[in-house]
Amino acid sequence: MVSLELVKSIEAFRELTDEQVAMIKDHCEICEYDLGDKLFREGDESKHLWIVIQGQVDLRFEMPDMRPSSGHQTISKVDVEEQKPEAKVLGWSCFIPPHKMRLSAYCATDLCKIIRIKKDALLDIFSKHPEIGYKFLQYLITVVGFRFHQFQDHVAKGLGEDLMSGW
Repeated sequence: MVSLELVKSIEAFRELTDEQVAMIKDHCEICEYDLGDKLFREGDESKHLWIVIQGQVDLRFEMPDMRPSSGHQTISKVDVEEQKPEAKVLGWSCFIPPHKMRLSAYCATDLCKIIRIKKDALLDIFSKHPEIGYKFLQYLITVVGFRFHQFQDHVAKGLGEDLMSGW
């Protein structure tokens, strides 16, 4: 069972009252993954919001020929110890059509702990309590902006490497 204190410590829910956090807590589950485990795959239906609370998760794109993914395809590393709170939220695409995962996620440390929350449960809470949805949406916008900047950095790095190697 997920404690109220743990959910309150998640940046996405810090602006909420204890009563509001308790509504969300009831729909949270802790999932554990071992090194190399796949949390989800690019293209999977996005049904959950994922929040990394321990370990490191690598976000990767998959090769079209279905070769196994490797660290070379890593776009972003989500390391709880080193990154901003908005980096720890995965699966925001569950709120945006076509509701598919944009990247794959792999556990990159001996143990990863994730809080997973069903999208439908969150949407139900947001429809009944719009103030909770509004506060969450404000936070989610920072998450999407953070991911966009990460992607820009990744593209700029690739372009720089191509320039340096004469491509």
